[in-house]
Amino acid sequence: MTTRKSLSAHDPIIDSLRKRGYRVTPQRVMILAAMQESDGHVSADEVFQRVKKKHPYVNRSTIYRTLDMLAGEGVITVTDFGKASAQYEVNRDEPHHHMVCSLCGEVGEFDHALLAPLQAALRKKYRFEASIHHFAVFGLCQACQPRPAKARHS
Repeated sequence: MTTRKSLSAHDPIIDSLRKRGYRVTPQRVMILAAMQESDGHVSADEVFQRVKKKHPYVNRSTIYRTLDMLAGEGVITVTDFGKASAQYEVNRDEPHHHMVCSLCGEVGEFDHALLAPLQAALRKKYRFEASIHHFAVFGLCQACQPRPAKARHS
């Protein structure tokens, strides 16, 4: 993922928040900038540390409240990778999904097309319209899968 330049007063995310009735405070701009400067997923604590470097008086609760609001508005996504804390990422235009190794913690991405049959089955069988835009599947990566035992020669 490429990093984005600094936020401007006319950034589409800022404009979108204003149109939805949110005040665009300096704290919110700092948090969005820290998110956009990250390369992928970050924890709330990582966002706090990044913002604190430039603005030492920022409050940790401001970070959490803002991340919750941004996630609720679909500006960022929240994913549980089985770590101690949720991971946040600026929402991409296209859906993307993750494979998380339960042993080593390696995270990889997989194609959204693999979930299309699941969405169709949920729609058909349960009349449920699944909103699958950012999904994590847990299992074992190739390196952590048990190796088949070699046949013993007697």
